[in-house]
Amino acid sequence: MRPDVLNPLFIDTDALDGVGPKLKKPLAKLGLTRVRDLAYHLPERFVTRRVIESLYDLENNAVLSDYNLDVSASNNPRTSITNHLSTLITDTINEFQSDGILLNSGTKIKADIIVTATGIELNSLNGIDVTIDNIKVIPNERLTYKGMMLSGVPNFAMSFGYVNASWTLRADLTCEYVCRLINLMDKKGVSCCEPIDDKDAHGDDKLIDFTSGYFERGLSQMPKQGNKAPWKNYQNYLKDIFAVRIFSIKDSNLSFYNNKQN
Repeated sequence: MRPDVLNPLFIDTDALDGVGPKLKKPLAKLGLTRVRDLAYHLPERFVTRRVIESLYDLENNAVLSDYNLDVSASNNPRTSITNHLSTLITDTINEFQSDGILLNSGTKIKADIIVTATGIELNSLNGIDVTIDNIKVIPNERLTYKGMMLSGVPNFAMSFGYVNASWTLRADLTCEYVCRLINLMDKKGVSCCEPIDDKDAHGDDKLIDFTSGYFERGLSQMPKQGNKAPWKNYQNYLKDIFAVRIFSIKDSNLSFYNNKQN
């Protein structure tokens, strides 16, 4: 005769908190119909989802997501993910070892291949060596004019999109403005157009208000925005439509000239 203390082990699985008809069915397919069956069944997988305030708060070498794929059954990584044959772990890296990664929590992730995806580095001018009279232009010492030109740098424009909307929305506005500017230069019969550096507009404002770690690390390479228009970089499509597309290009902050006269 079975002792009463063991009776809870012989009840159906749906008597447990969190197990309803939907979960009971797949458990039954695994031969798990009673609570006692669960006691002898070790989990095949697990998911660790530690709560973090923001992904941008993670330090360097943080493991944002780590998929350990078991493709032995299906030989298909996509099937492995959809069938939950994978593990998602969020933590920070203590060190790389010969057979995997040791995390600061003490957990070790064994791996044959490690693919890093946290090494983004900003490059404001795409590696182009921009000079004026053989003096290198340092973007961080310049203000952006309407988010696309640099103060004191003639005949130069760059494209920097939105981080809060489609990148190409701003890129399209930039291209449109540059075409209008070239047409105006042709109409004026000049070969140079240069945003006049406005000392009163200088402050300590970074290019955009963006707290991503890779952006914060690369601020020293990026130009700055000023404290007033047209040196502000609003990151606002509606405001940029007026400033870039609708308003006149003629601006006292722009200097049009030929040759090297100032």
